[in-house]
Amino acid sequence: MIRFLFRFLGLLCLAAAFILVIYDGMKSIAGNAVYFTNVQALWDIINAASLQSLKPLVESKIGPWAWDPILVTALTWPSWAVLGVLGILLILLGRKKKPLIGYAR
Repeated sequence: MIRFLFRFLGLLCLAAAFILVIYDGMKSIAGNAVYFTNVQALWDIINAASLQSLKPLVESKIGPWAWDPILVTALTWPSWAVLGVLGILLILLGRKKKPLIGYAR
């Protein structure tokens, strides 16, 4: 059951990454420049209040060093790349194990 959930969420992430690649591509063609939707802009579109409440939570639970150099950098990455890598990892976690060949069970 959990493998199915991992594969399903991985496919959803890959589909969202593909949609964001098309969106960024169309925006780049229309503007005659290369545009990338970063993770922070996508998070602001989905739910801006949760991004505002994430900073105090990270600083109190992990430490202030985790917000500025680590998460601020991760929020500037292209959202299609982050979702694509997350989707691939979830699909790999949810794949079925290969049967062992040559071993008697």
